[in-house]
Amino acid sequence: MRRIFLVGYMGAGKTTVGKALAKLAGLSFIDLDYFIEGRYRKTISQIFAEKGEEGFRKIERNMLHEVAAFEDVLISTGGGTPCFFDNMEFMNASGTTIYLKVSVEELAKRLELCKHTRPVLAGRSGEELRAFIADSLTKREPFYTRAAVVFDADRMMTDSDVREISASLMRFI
Repeated sequence: MRRIFLVGYMGAGKTTVGKALAKLAGLSFIDLDYFIEGRYRKTISQIFAEKGEEGFRKIERNMLHEVAAFEDVLISTGGGTPCFFDNMEFMNASGTTIYLKVSVEELAKRLELCKHTRPVLAGRSGEELRAFIADSLTKREPFYTRAAVVFDADRMMTDSDVREISASLMRFI
């Protein structure tokens, strides 16, 4: 029975690497945000708007505990998941945690391309986006670095890079 939890900032590649790694390892893949959206039949943005961040984080914690009961699963968490309640300690006790570490500069490049799908980034670009990411990452990194494995995922440009990262991560699971 294996449980793998991928943690890291938005845009770090948790879903992309998670799908490839789960396939390679013969594990089921669950994206926690999509799991929540499916259960509540609402987008994360809608849940945030209706319940506020505190309400969303309670839902997220409950859903994390639910999926952590599954066996042979790789779970891609939301960027904030490890930073609330005892979530990081819970994940460490329930399985193997892997932090996909990506530099502020690389995150800014990736998120510039998809900021329209991430409400917290709307209207931010260039240096403002970079500063926002740097500030957020500074607050979140103490949680992320509690992961059992810290893996540099800065170089992830092609499908080949994703396969290479997944193959490298196999030794930890």
